[in-house]
Amino acid sequence: MATFKYQALDGSGKVVSGEIDAPDQMGAAALLMNRNLVVTEVRMAAARKVAAKRYQGGSVKSQDMVVFTRQLATMMSAGLPLVQCMTALEEQTESKAFRPILHNVTERIEGGDSFSQALAQHPKVFTQLYVSMVEAGEAGGMLSEILDRVASYLESTARLKKKVKSAMSYPVIVCCIAIGISLFLIMKIIPIFADIYKDFGAKLPGPTQMLINFSNLLRAYFLFFVLGTGAFIFLLVKLKKTKRGTEIWDRVKLHLPLFGKLIHKISMSRFARTFAALLRSGVPILEVLRIVGQSSGNTQVEYAVVATAKNIEKGDSLALALGQHKIFPPMLVRMVAAGEQTGKVDTMLEKISDFYDEEIEATLSALTSLIEPLLIVFLGVVVGTIVVCMFLPIFKLNEVVQF
Repeated sequence: MATFKYQALDGSGKVVSGEIDAPDQMGAAALLMNRNLVVTEVRMAAARKVAAKRYQGGSVKSQDMVVFTRQLATMMSAGLPLVQCMTALEEQTESKAFRPILHNVTERIEGGDSFSQALAQHPKVFTQLYVSMVEAGEAGGMLSEILDRVASYLESTARLKKKVKSAMSYPVIVCCIAIGISLFLIMKIIPIFADIYKDFGAKLPGPTQMLINFSNLLRAYFLFFVLGTGAFIFLLVKLKKTKRGTEIWDRVKLHLPLFGKLIHKISMSRFARTFAALLRSGVPILEVLRIVGQSSGNTQVEYAVVATAKNIEKGDSLALALGQHKIFPPMLVRMVAAGEQTGKVDTMLEKISDFYDEEIEATLSALTSLIEPLLIVFLGVVVGTIVVCMFLPIFKLNEVVQF
């Protein structure tokens, strides 16, 4: 599909111009003639403008995607034409980043693209999973039903992300407060005590002297400390974006204390729900596995899924192929095997996903209950250690004061 610039005459003889997407120049002329236009010129658009047209628009919030998909499914199930639905949704969306993308998709549909082809031009907004399910819906003549399933999938995914973020926000806030209080004590309060103890004229207790030395060092080189910390974080982020760094981080995440099992359950829930949604939409199983691997969010799961696809190509059943990888729990493998025997693999995978979602919610509740006292203890130990170290000379006043 290419983009062409055109000039034509409308019914009143007025000259009109613009751009249109078509397979070739003849196809572009035919599309314009279908619009009752008399074509005077059709030529290929510059490559730079095609790229801008393809990737225009910024990031779109997941909530906007959910609302768009749900409303589109409802409107199409009511019998409205796709272009009319897209135009209405473009006009009513409040997202400034989403509006030009919807406009571009609508233009491409009017230019002859299928809905899935138009969506595929915006991979940062419409994922491969989204596009594949829409493509399957178009092929099966059940686009509104598929869009409804996509909306349900997006809602479930967004709900899970919200729960995890909500549970993790509390420890992050407490840690930031602990760091802020500690820096305030070290930078502002300890120097005051250091000046007082300087007049004592005696050797201070070891912990107190170490804390004063650390305070002096931090105050003298605070800018270097901030820059060094920033550079270290920047390097970690850059390393994580590399293939090797991502592999290492994903492997470490699955073995973290307390959080490792939670991350594994989240990966399995996403795997099962995505697999069920695609399989139920009629996408071929090998294509399903490719998309599930890419959207798993963990390279360890992705590699296992890729190996599973290769084993299925050799003739293994899905359960047998999954069972060869330890990352897939035995319960999941057994339920998939039961689904294969009854011909309801998608139903079993959906039940697996629901089960893991309940497990995740229970784990998050348990972690929240456990983390709260641990963080209070952590905050008390950090601040308490600094306070005790500073008051230690007062406790031993007779040893540190020289008369």
